Amino acid sequence: MDFTSRQLRAFLLVADHRNFSRAAEAMYLTPSGISVLIRELETQLGFRLFDRTTRHVTLTAQGEAWAPVVRRTLDELRTATATLSARAREREQSITVGAAPLIAANLLPQAIKNFRANRPAVQIRVFDANLTSVIEAVQSGTIDMGIGVFRAASGIRRVRLFRFSFILIRPEAAAPWGSTTWSAAATADTLIVLPASSPVQHFITRHLAQAGTRPVTTVTVNTLDTQIAMVEAGEGVAIMPAFGLPVCRNRNVAITRLVNPVVTMDFHEIRSRGKKPPEAADDFAAFLHSHVSRWAGRAGVL
Repeated sequence: MDFTSRQLRAFLLVADHRNFSRAAEAMYLTPSGISVLIRELETQLGFRLFDRTTRHVTLTAQGEAWAPVVRRTLDELRTATATLSARAREREQSITVGAAPLIAANLLPQAIKNFRANRPAVQIRVFDANLTSVIEAVQSGTIDMGIGVFRAASGIRRVRLFRFSFILIRPEAAAPWGSTTWSAAATADTLIVLPASSPVQHFITRHLAQAGTRPVTTVTVNTLDTQIAMVEAGEGVAIMPAFGLPVCRNRNVAITRLVNPVVTMDFHEIRSRGKKPPEAADDFAAFLHSHVSRWAGRAGVL
């Protein structure tokens, strides 16, 4: 049997009002229109739902038995529809952004706060992980976007947010330098480096080689935060992207610009080519582009 919700609603309204005219008014129909719906329903069922006289409308025994079933069915349908609609709206207003820990802790929180000042209904979650995990999460659709330094990858769309240069950081007790060259940067006893799989470290290693130098000793750590902490502790020096400047200024390290040459690298927003983003993702991405550019300019990263 192929009942429509319109037919079922008409049945319940007539059952409640015991009157075709009042039921018709509730559905914005004519009495004849609601009579058609009831006749169609009775034909499909194969039994009468109402006994009608010129003065009274009453439920038949079958109608009495069927009414609570219909009422329960429509209530469950309305509840399920409302729940699913709310979840769909929530998904459209929920974004997950991935970034490495330094960016997740020092750039994203203020960006989220500023964006939500005008869009309080949008929920933005942060996925803080290494860049490999971020890009894999974007590829799989687990998160909506990532920001950071990413190599080109299958199924990923990259959009540049800004272009940064590089700095050398040393223990604060070291003699201050205004700038230093790439060839001189590796002459320290120990260079604190990121894993070779890091796109930032790969870029740094390539430019050290182009400068005709190689570190005397290296110590490998996994994150920029750990690099900064190791330098602060006097365990060596580190070459790092200039977007780490705001963090370095709050630590006991000396900061030097790397020159001869001044080299730059791109910082990206990435998204999956195959996944339709939530409705609010484009708005947040557009906001993020302007926010990150302003942040980079204020911080002296550019």
